[in-house]
Amino acid sequence: MSAKNTLTHPNILAKEELLARLKDLGGKKIVFTNGCFDILHAGHADLLERAGSLGDVLVVGVNSDASVRRIKGPSRPLTPEAQRAYLLASLTCVDFVTLFGEDTPIELIRAVSPDVLVKGGDWPKDKIVGRDSVEAKGGQVVSLPLLEGISTTSLVERIIKNRTPPQ
Repeated sequence: MSAKNTLTHPNILAKEELLARLKDLGGKKIVFTNGCFDILHAGHADLLERAGSLGDVLVVGVNSDASVRRIKGPSRPLTPEAQRAYLLASLTCVDFVTLFGEDTPIELIRAVSPDVLVKGGDWPKDKIVGRDSVEAKGGQVVSLPLLEGISTTSLVERIIKNRTPPQ
């Protein structure tokens, strides 16, 4: 027996449903992060674990396929949005996943109004989209250091070069 080719997960929510669920949490510290998450790797898992530890609820905004193409180019994403969202929602440290179609998550961040906004250390704090909005309401903005040498770009480059994985 084979599974259907549609991936659903109870923690993947449309923006409106996400906002309703967050409103019902009353008083829990909400952490938000976002990204393309094109090829989920250890660097992503590490960042998400650490982000989740900064509050009670971790919300992950995921760029839609169209958004990724505009940002990364016509050859991306390598993994369709439904699969990227499913993988993220399956991680125990992630409470909710929602897709967004804009090039930046600014509108989603304003709507979620997180207590903590997190990005990876490749983003200087003053360049993190949504920083002004989060700090204006007394929230915290955090740029977490990344694991060295682990990135989707480096994985793609290694695949293209058909190199053996590092030992």
